[in-house]
Amino acid sequence: MTKYIFVTGGVVSGLGKGITAASLGRLLKARGFKVAAQKLDPYINVDPGTMSPYQHGEVYVTEDGTETDLDLGHYERFIDEDLNRYSNLTTGKVYWNVLNKERRGEYLGSTVQVIPHITNEIKEFVYSVGVKTAADVVITEIGGTIGDIESQPFLEAVRQISLEVGRENSLFVHVTLVPFLRGSDEHKSKPTQHSVKELQGMGIHPNIIVLRCDEPLEESIYRKISLFCNVSADCVIENRTLPNLYEAPLMLERSRFSEVVCRELGIDAPPPDLREWADMVERSRSAEKNVRIGLVGKYVALHDAYLSVAEALRHAGFFHRAHVEIQWIDSERLTPACLDETLGGLDGILIPGGFGGRGIEGMLLAAQYAREKRLPYFGICLGMQIAVIEYARHAAGFPDANSGEFDAQCPHKVIDFMPGQSSEIDKGGTLRLGAYPCVIRPGTTMARCYGGTEISERHRHRYEFNNAYREALSEKGLVISGCSPDGRLVETVELPGRDFHLGAQFHPEFKSRPNRAHPLFKGFIAAALKFKKGKMGH
Repeated sequence: MTKYIFVTGGVVSGLGKGITAASLGRLLKARGFKVAAQKLDPYINVDPGTMSPYQHGEVYVTEDGTETDLDLGHYERFIDEDLNRYSNLTTGKVYWNVLNKERRGEYLGSTVQVIPHITNEIKEFVYSVGVKTAADVVITEIGGTIGDIESQPFLEAVRQISLEVGRENSLFVHVTLVPFLRGSDEHKSKPTQHSVKELQGMGIHPNIIVLRCDEPLEESIYRKISLFCNVSADCVIENRTLPNLYEAPLMLERSRFSEVVCRELGIDAPPPDLREWADMVERSRSAEKNVRIGLVGKYVALHDAYLSVAEALRHAGFFHRAHVEIQWIDSERLTPACLDETLGGLDGILIPGGFGGRGIEGMLLAAQYAREKRLPYFGICLGMQIAVIEYARHAAGFPDANSGEFDAQCPHKVIDFMPGQSSEIDKGGTLRLGAYPCVIRPGTTMARCYGGTEISERHRHRYEFNNAYREALSEKGLVISGCSPDGRLVETVELPGRDFHLGAQFHPEFKSRPNRAHPLFKGFIAAALKFKKGKMGH
């Protein structure tokens, strides 16, 4: 029977429940289990697709095209399993589903209530991920913190699941803060005690308590929390702040985290095989080189807005044994006067995805600078479109070229809606989502990086390369190196004779893993390292 693990958080938000859940997933997978992960988010948005990056960070996209919370990126990177539409559920989605069922008469005229209708919808969702993936273990993170009114239906639903599947098949892991008071130089357990008490008041008794802390914990803290929170002493696990988040599974396993989980769930398993993961961590620690990458975007004030891109850059750094220093550059502040000062010390420029016209001119300046200085350039989604517009304006004889997204009246829309698209479509239904195939042109940077001719990558966009300009731009030297299998959609463009000047309409960052860096990011960092070497005269 499938085992269910529920991860909750207390005291404050941002404790790292997602990293704890992801680390546990990696540890259980390393013991031979098939693991599925999901997150239940208490906000009322149907999904994060229309939420501001400043509020919520990036929108992560799964293979099946589901727009999800960024924590799912952590799950995929740690566990290395493709997630799906059953991996993220919001309060908004729950009520959306329930109200649609009510309108269709599926409740046979019953009064629709939080219990049982809302909680049943949540339970059905949790059970579904196990069924759809044939998982041995389902790890479910409940967003928010204990005591939040928004989280109560989710907590009640998982309490009921634990009752239905039995204590032997369910486990509650509670992540809580243990603050360190500098004045008295001691940790305080009281916030954890209150958080656990609040959870117990909802009928949930945590089996394992994970203590988030910045400093090593004293033995007395473990004893006190074990005693007053009614858990075994070895069920109190330290989760200390680390310089590299990928060290978390190794740290947690030193506290026998997965061993205790297996014991509490009554399952036998061999010790985790963490050799590959440990090797990756060691590579990250032993970086011999340094490379500076300018990430030019409009949401750089919140680094989580580009979380997967930043992590994919670091993964490529691990591969090359190089420390990737990301310079966060606000595209709105880029002007011709400050280009050399801002971009002159870089070894590569990356322009990530985004929507809307704000900051576009700064991105175009950065793309032009990279092209003219032969600086390695990587454009992702919007960054690919920027590369096309820049080339059309300054190298192909279309000085007023633009995207239909930024100037609907532009005479040369080199980027525009796909055929049949309309601007009337709801913002919450981005047209092209999830995995699509791409055929690679031989002899290109794409072919060199991937080592093949057919790939599949994830998308999230509404605008495309305008085929009306394909011939004109190609004649001026822009290489179309990747297309949809039917040849209708341009997927990648690049400049010949460069180590790396490439734009991809898809989002390769979503498929990068710490122990298996994405081919394009590996190629980009390799080019940046070569550029730096040449710049230094080696």
